[in-house]
Amino acid sequence: MKRMIAIAAGVALLSVAASAQDPKWTTIVDGKTMGDFGKVGSANWRIEGGALVADKLEGKDPAYLVTRASYKNFQIHAEFWADDDVNSGIFIRCNSSTAIDAKNCYEVNIFDKRPDPSYGTGAIVDVAKVIPMPKAGGKWNTYDITAVGDHFVVIFNGQKTVDVTDKRLPGAGPIALQYGSGNLKWRLVQIRSLP
Repeated sequence: MKRMIAIAAGVALLSVAASAQDPKWTTIVDGKTMGDFGKVGSANWRIEGGALVADKLEGKDPAYLVTRASYKNFQIHAEFWADDDVNSGIFIRCNSSTAIDAKNCYEVNIFDKRPDPSYGTGAIVDVAKVIPMPKAGGKWNTYDITAVGDHFVVIFNGQKTVDVTDKRLPGAGPIALQYGSGNLKWRLVQIRSLP
């Protein structure tokens, strides 16, 4: 029985990975260009070694790359590398394209050293805890995020870390990639709209 469940889970994960090649996906980070983002705050974003990279803030507040489009129901597939000191995340359904934080957006966190680890890597800050917290530091990782209505699912490196409903924020908004500290690389971020 356990093996059948593991096989079913593996097939589901393979279908998520395979679906990232579906032509309906829009690539917003390809590791070759800076993409078409608005900027909030200032970090040394650049293309380096086939990835969108940041490793230094040019101020004290976090910096963000914000999509110009707004998304309601969607799936995101992201591939990123983070060192142990990274403070980052993917902010979704933001209700502003200039005021980005966990109060105005849902923050799918990348923060292995967060003081409250229950909302660290793999969690949605202030919405869905993850215990024990998985670690992203020192390797390439994947996030597969699905938001449909008030239902959110987060899969980190093939492991479901969040499956929650929440109605705190409006149903649509831009997506933002955060840089707060450490050495961060995004080599692929894709999104597709869902009905």
